[in-house]
Amino acid sequence: MENIDYPPDFRCPISREIMKEPVTIVTGVSYERKHIDKWFNVYKKKTCPATMQPLDDFDMTPNHTLKRLILAWRETLAAAPSSSSSPAQPSVKHGEMVSLFNALDSSPFKVTCLKKIRAIIQLGDDTRSEFVNSGGLEAVVRMLVNQTAVDNCDLDSFQSFEEALGLLHLLPLSKEDKAFQVLSKSEPMKSVATVLQRGSSEARFHAIIIFRKIAKTGFDWNQLVEDRGTDLFKSLLELVCDEICSKASSYALELLFEILASSKKSRSKAIEAGAVCVLIELLPDSNRSKCEKMLLLMKLLCECPEGRTALVDHGLGIAVVSKILVQVSYTATKLGVKILCLVSSFQPTERFLEEMLTYGAVKKLVTLLHLEGLCSTKKRVLDMLKLHGNYCFLNLSSAGLNNSALASSRKAQIMLLQAKVPFGLLGSMPMSSRIRTSGTWKEVLA
Repeated sequence: MENIDYPPDFRCPISREIMKEPVTIVTGVSYERKHIDKWFNVYKKKTCPATMQPLDDFDMTPNHTLKRLILAWRETLAAAPSSSSSPAQPSVKHGEMVSLFNALDSSPFKVTCLKKIRAIIQLGDDTRSEFVNSGGLEAVVRMLVNQTAVDNCDLDSFQSFEEALGLLHLLPLSKEDKAFQVLSKSEPMKSVATVLQRGSSEARFHAIIIFRKIAKTGFDWNQLVEDRGTDLFKSLLELVCDEICSKASSYALELLFEILASSKKSRSKAIEAGAVCVLIELLPDSNRSKCEKMLLLMKLLCECPEGRTALVDHGLGIAVVSKILVQVSYTATKLGVKILCLVSSFQPTERFLEEMLTYGAVKKLVTLLHLEGLCSTKKRVLDMLKLHGNYCFLNLSSAGLNNSALASSRKAQIMLLQAKVPFGLLGSMPMSSRIRTSGTWKEVLA
């Protein structure tokens, strides 16, 4: 049943899942009870998630009619024969399709037309193909561009371009598809970005799906970034912060990577939009998959001077990266070391080195030298310790550490020798501070 296209009204606008306990709020929109309750009482929101209307009344009324419809629909599906034995859906007449497309240009009831078209293309691949080949794609995109071009559009116009995205996100968007060739042009891409910035939660989810499909084709994002600037990244970062719809958050992270990986200029825009701060604040509470994606973005941002500066200037930047080392996963540790290596190589401020010591990064880096594998990561660790070994091992007292920590630095120096660190790393130390290399290791550690 996972592959069945449920009627859109059966899905909660927040989670995009089929509702089990639908309730209706004062705007007339129905939501899954637990999600709208969380929206109001946990996140303290005072708007309708679907329409973004301000609310004074937060009462929730059980929608028994909708619940019965959902249950009846499920029972019908369960009783229906398998798709392999069921007859194909009847084809919609070409004339009906064309009349709906023409109505988009002339009728004031655009939302109604779009809903009918959406219901038709949800019947299957054949109706989707007929929609594209009959000129429906161009008609919907033309309407979308015209509606989003208006600065102060009314509620009907707003609903129409949101409904248009609800339709367009259902289409295949590989490089060979006509839908990609039409949607990937400059004006339609700007329109989708407008919905991503100003739309309801459902419309923004549809927008991110469209962008994600287009990103998989190797699309060049430079023109859209140039046109939208920091607003594009602010919209994506808002979705990354979405704790209710995890899919929207994950898709936004994937899209950010595609955009940032293609251009260093786009990274500067993302940093200006506050990407580094957002990632730092989200990292501690993220699961492994999300943590790895965010660290990958952080690594790309730290390849720019502004990104490294933003990381160090944030009060928790080095602390968060240090905490992740050897705790989350191999990939997270590898990315964390790359981030610290970038900062230590290009912007090794005294504050950065002090925080490396204070938050335990140095101790974890030395520990990495004795783990199996991680060859490239170990090399980066050694490079960092070669650059800043004196500070890390001789100035621990200046970081306000106690005698126990100072004793640990002596052992850390020995661990470096065990790892066959070139003696030049320690050669610049004062003679009184060098570790005696004769005798057994047990004697030295005693």
